[in-house]
Amino acid sequence: MLRVFLLLAMLLSTPAFTAPNGTIRAIDADTIDVGGTRVRLFGIDAPEMGQPCRADGREWDCGAWTRDAVRNHFEGTYASCDQRDIDRYGRVVAQCTVDGQDMGQVIVYSGLAWAFRRYSETYDLDEKAAAVAGRGLWAVDVQMPSDYRAAQVADDPAPNQNCAIKGNISSGGRIYHLPGQEHYIRTRINPANGERWFCSRAEAEAAGWRAARR
Repeated sequence: MLRVFLLLAMLLSTPAFTAPNGTIRAIDADTIDVGGTRVRLFGIDAPEMGQPCRADGREWDCGAWTRDAVRNHFEGTYASCDQRDIDRYGRVVAQCTVDGQDMGQVIVYSGLAWAFRRYSETYDLDEKAAAVAGRGLWAVDVQMPSDYRAAQVADDPAPNQNCAIKGNISSGGRIYHLPGQEHYIRTRINPANGERWFCSRAEAEAAGWRAARR
């Protein structure tokens, strides 16, 4: 009997992975909302919002460019997702399909993201096909997202890993950004302007900051 109770306790204490299904809203080229659940697509890595692309003497927002392409293809369609994990920002990590198509595969094959080999080799051949054809990111000069993120953190470090909420002041007022949100990476903190870091949402709101919408 004791063994049965212990087994039940283990099952109840193990977080159940749910499969988010629903209508897609693209946040960036590797992050989507599926029926209201924030999903980080498994096995791919796309440019951050604000990360520059360059070609033919021009420069533009690579994150917005690839996001818009993903929106054009998938926005408003219905996705079925297979959850793999939860990342450190609380997002569901999942493989999602639309009409039988693997979203990650389509995005990487189209040159809108790279295979995230640190976590999976699933889309290795799709990336190579995009590179050979010179599609999307393979036709421009762009830094790998992991290198870009590392450079941003190095330039503007949080006081410690538990105080990583950015309190920004802009034309929209005092707004705080959580790690993983759309504009978090490109938001800079300038203490001389009254901007600051927070350790919790409650602390930010008590100081007069409001949450970013996304």
